[in-house]
Amino acid sequence: MEISNDSAIKKPKRLTSVVWNHFDRVRKSDICYAVCLHCNKKLSGSSNSGTTHLRNHLMRCLKRSNYDVSQLLSAKRRKKESALALAGISYDEGQRKEDYAKPLAVKYDHEVKRDEIISLGSSKFDQDRSRLDLARMIILHGYPLAMVDHVGFKVFVKNLQPLFDVTSDGAVENSCMEIYGKEKEKMRLALNNLQGRINVNIEKWFSMENAEYLSLTANFIDEDWRLKRRILNFVTLDSSHTEDMLSEVIINCLMEWNVDCKLFAVTFDDCSTDEGIVMKIKEQIAQNKPHLSAGQLLDVRSAAHVLTDIVQDATQALQEVTDKIRGSVRYIKSSKLNQEKLNDFAQQVGINSPKSLALDCPVRWNSTYLMVEAALEYRGAFSLLKEHDPLYTSALSDTEWEWAKTVCGYLKILYEIANVLSSNKCQTANVYFPEICHVHMQLIEWCKNPDDFISKMVQKMKTKFDKYWNKCSLSLAAAVILDPRFKMKLVEYYYSQIYGSTALDRIKEISDGIKQLFNAYSICSSLVDQGSALPGNSLPSTCCDSRDRLKGFDEFLHETSQSQSAVSDLDKYLEEPVFPRNCEFNILNWWKVHTPRYPILSMMARDVLGTPMSTVAPESTFTSGDRMLDQVQSSLDPDIRQALICTRDWLQIESEELKSSTTQAIALYVEAS
Repeated sequence: MEISNDSAIKKPKRLTSVVWNHFDRVRKSDICYAVCLHCNKKLSGSSNSGTTHLRNHLMRCLKRSNYDVSQLLSAKRRKKESALALAGISYDEGQRKEDYAKPLAVKYDHEVKRDEIISLGSSKFDQDRSRLDLARMIILHGYPLAMVDHVGFKVFVKNLQPLFDVTSDGAVENSCMEIYGKEKEKMRLALNNLQGRINVNIEKWFSMENAEYLSLTANFIDEDWRLKRRILNFVTLDSSHTEDMLSEVIINCLMEWNVDCKLFAVTFDDCSTDEGIVMKIKEQIAQNKPHLSAGQLLDVRSAAHVLTDIVQDATQALQEVTDKIRGSVRYIKSSKLNQEKLNDFAQQVGINSPKSLALDCPVRWNSTYLMVEAALEYRGAFSLLKEHDPLYTSALSDTEWEWAKTVCGYLKILYEIANVLSSNKCQTANVYFPEICHVHMQLIEWCKNPDDFISKMVQKMKTKFDKYWNKCSLSLAAAVILDPRFKMKLVEYYYSQIYGSTALDRIKEISDGIKQLFNAYSICSSLVDQGSALPGNSLPSTCCDSRDRLKGFDEFLHETSQSQSAVSDLDKYLEEPVFPRNCEFNILNWWKVHTPRYPILSMMARDVLGTPMSTVAPESTFTSGDRMLDQVQSSLDPDIRQALICTRDWLQIESEELKSSTTQAIALYVEAS
């Protein structure tokens, strides 16, 4: 039976229970009813009946199943607590008590909207958990440890949770070290359980106080064929250290993580790194290393650094011209009148460029390139400005304009390549070969320039590049050969243009190197099948006795047996047609799917594709000079500095992965529904 709205009575003030947010009290004759707003069921609404039966109905109401019933249990308590507002805490410790803001009475709003109901549930304050949450927040966002001593932070926390004991920065430091210890053990376990091998890139950092640091980052492809990067160490180098001691620091870090026996490649940030350092590292881990091709895949140098080095050669050679262009732009930007003059001259000579003049940031070479490129658009206008404005003193000669045009063309190509290589934080190694080959071909062409100034500049650039190419060409080629869209074809394509008549010999060197590396994996796979390898390692350790005179027997046995066996993974892979090129191709997904077809080659692909061909973060690609720590980080104790930097990296990645998995789960849910 429906009850007319006209018969609804206004709730008296004494109806203060929160259950009346879900009922209308109506009167029919002399009887009061409580009508549920969700299911329209009528219950007794008499004052003598109380509200227990109404609360019990709400707990069972099916129409209200989408709402959190636990809020009913805490609503009454919340209402009482909301009657008074907490007094504010003053920043002035000496403020008198009577100066504190008086508590304000707060009226409880019974007309709460459904979508505004918040479930607090039963919660209990935990000092230890809050302490660790604070430390984790400081680590994750890079906040200074001293923030816990800031008055503003203390006031905020006390108003938020008066029970929380705000500790000193020393106590927070201990909490950060505690989190670092736990996260480090998790990372150590993950590395030990890896099926594949680990690649490490090593990079130097500096501070304004001329202190030096060494960063070691592990790169690997996990069991789900996802490329991972994790900072392992951030070591402060002693001021008395020498280059010879660097190898000891690196080896100690590798042994600390117990990854020295699983190491596949080491990537240094600088081509000028002492060869002795690399040799010492090789000697130290040689007992546990597979038979790599002359160790070439172990020693890699950063592609981004060599690009920056050759760019610096170009910008330094053009320094005087660049200074004049910078002065010209500064002169135009100095007044509105100068800007109008240039615009008028631009119209006279028919310049209608969308580019605008802007000063560069000298430490970022991409901004210098863009400044020069824009200035070249206004070359004719600047020439007229030179003739009509005696105050303009930064004019370029025709020869200087030609130099700027030529070098700007070179920088444009290097700028585009650098953008490709920095487009992804975790690039697989196959991306680098075509880009580096293009640089090689361009340098060969640029060396033919008849201008002595340009030719001398390019020759210096090519000398640095050749040093990098001689060391890393096999590593680059191996990665692109394991890209099913290219295989050996891309090597043949580029090498024929780079080497001309000697291309076949160079291609054979690459082919032999790949086969030799694959044979090492085949031998190790055979040992795994015989139970001679440690579980969890794609490449087992070889005999630790350097005096073993039969260590060549494994190779002999493999070679003699191979001629009698079926076609190898590598031969089968190379003989099959290349995979069609498309923008959506994911090389790691391809190898994940094709692992059963190429069981041995896939182990090799996992390690080769995970090799870091660059040590530079995408945001630092165009930065000239050394990587610098900020003043806050450099002032910390070495142990806490390493803990904060490493743990922040781990927590950030964990947070990103959690966010990604949550997004994917939501997408799947939406798709399914």
